[in-house]
Amino acid sequence: MALIVQKYGGSSVRSTELVKRVAERVVATRAEGHDVVVVLSAMGDTTDRLLDLARQVSDLPSPRELDMLLTTGERMANALAAMAIQALGAEACSLSGPQAGVLTTSAYGKARIVDVAPRRVRQALDRGAIVLVAGFQGLNPETEDITTLGRGGSDTTAIALAAALKADICEICTDVDGVYTADPRIVPEARRLDHLTFEAMQEMAASGAKVLALRSVEYARRCGVTVLVRSSSGTGPGTTVSASADDGHGEGGAITGVAHDVSCAKVTVTGVPDLPGTVARVFRAVADAGCEIDTAVQNVPGPEAGVTDVTFLLPGEGAPAAVAALRGIRAETGFTEVSQDDDVAKVSVVGSGMRARPGAAATFCEALAEAGVNIEIMSTAEIRISAVCRTARLHDALRALHRAFGLDKPAVGSGA
Repeated sequence: MALIVQKYGGSSVRSTELVKRVAERVVATRAEGHDVVVVLSAMGDTTDRLLDLARQVSDLPSPRELDMLLTTGERMANALAAMAIQALGAEACSLSGPQAGVLTTSAYGKARIVDVAPRRVRQALDRGAIVLVAGFQGLNPETEDITTLGRGGSDTTAIALAAALKADICEICTDVDGVYTADPRIVPEARRLDHLTFEAMQEMAASGAKVLALRSVEYARRCGVTVLVRSSSGTGPGTTVSASADDGHGEGGAITGVAHDVSCAKVTVTGVPDLPGTVARVFRAVADAGCEIDTAVQNVPGPEAGVTDVTFLLPGEGAPAAVAALRGIRAETGFTEVSQDDDVAKVSVVGSGMRARPGAAATFCEALAEAGVNIEIMSTAEIRISAVCRTARLHDALRALHRAFGLDKPAVGSGA
């Protein structure tokens, strides 16, 4: 008998009929003799509707009260699923994140899990119940306030529970049947991967792949939790994410896939005085505005100019705050102007094979050139190459890179 943690996203429970289907699958897993813990996201667009309600009563809702409001969506979904499981004749118990022992930092809207004390979860499992835990939320032990975990919070909740309970596996059940070499809606030749290492999955998630949230992969890697990404409605093998590097590709490693991100914005600060500390002051202002810089490039027009231009990527949702913060230090730092460009996308090739492929960067650039895609910013890491291009050329870039790195060919071995 195994202990299995299953997580279902909002699209998998967007209606009561789908909630009943999830309940049937959970009960079937329990009938196989396994202990089961389930983490559900809010139903469909519930979180968006709750945010809209908050804006109807306040232009600037209190972060504390907003967290109190938003956590109701997950609690509702889990309570309904518990009722559906009980209607099928199985014992079930739903718990909020705090009731399940999920402890977090104090940052409303973007708290991080610091510990999980799953005493009540274990008690319910010991009496034979299926336990449902509301994702995306926890309790800060110092303030005793409910907090939300931000983007990917339910994925992280499930993996944190799996780690604390020493579960055999954590299944992330979603509307796709695994992780692909590219988005199959854009690249029809994309293949499902049987296995990825934590390292490769982290890079894919950081580069825009939406199947698993980056924070959840980081947590799984840190705690050694094996994750299985699979369809919420099918029975296919899915994609396993674990520490093992046994991917069947031999010493040279593999190219895992091509990922993309259209949610970024490019910010350019021109005429920055070319003096020690000025670029640091620019980046500090961005950090203090709560934004994370992705890729950055510094261009010096010429040694006689005495100024430099700095261009970097940010999450699109945070770019306006960053630009406002930069304009606030313009007089102090003496730069000329700051601009924001939202019509950009990032495309990345990820894989451990980069280490043994000295010509990877050349292949990357040649593929984009042949497709007529202009590179605006480029960056490289140990197992990733990324470039920024115009949004309109993203699909061409994805298909060209997928083909150039041989990802359209049948896999050898198990697929990662």
